[in-house]
Amino acid sequence: MNPYSTPGTRRADWRFALRDPFHLLALGLGSGLSPWAPGTAGTLAGWALYLALVRWLPAQIWGLLLLLAFLGGIWICGRAATALGIDDPSPVVWDEIVAIWLVLWLLQPAPGVAAAWWLQMLGFVLFRLFDAIKRGPVGWADRHVKGGLGIMFDDLVAACLTLAVIFGGILTFSALAHHGTS
Repeated sequence: MNPYSTPGTRRADWRFALRDPFHLLALGLGSGLSPWAPGTAGTLAGWALYLALVRWLPAQIWGLLLLLAFLGGIWICGRAATALGIDDPSPVVWDEIVAIWLVLWLLQPAPGVAAAWWLQMLGFVLFRLFDAIKRGPVGWADRHVKGGLGIMFDDLVAACLTLAVIFGGILTFSALAHHGTS
């Protein structure tokens, strides 16, 4: 029995993913079919895709790609959720992919240059923490915004919180370091 199906729902499997290219995207090219932590698997797939694309896509294209991936994701994730008969199915991980792209893109020290590995790892860990725990604004978004927009929006909120923590930490550290040298 598939852990992602309940009575009255469709099964999320490779047959479902390959039947429709939009299902394949929603399932993170299959990463969402992982039997363990599909959201983490989708985030890892997004990280790998980002690293494959960062050197090849011009800097000005990333903003447009993220906007189109988010807006298209509303439809793609909503379509897959409807086909599966579940409001926010775990195997639908396009939302994690787009969110980690946003985090990694905004952590770049320069256009087309990926952030240091430890900063990327920090972004990954914080994003997964905010997304999995769903407290505060992430939980509010998860409970109150539904459909494809809801699937995408709570991960966008988790990405924004991740960036706020990282940049807040950088600013605090910089201020403390500057204060210590004056």
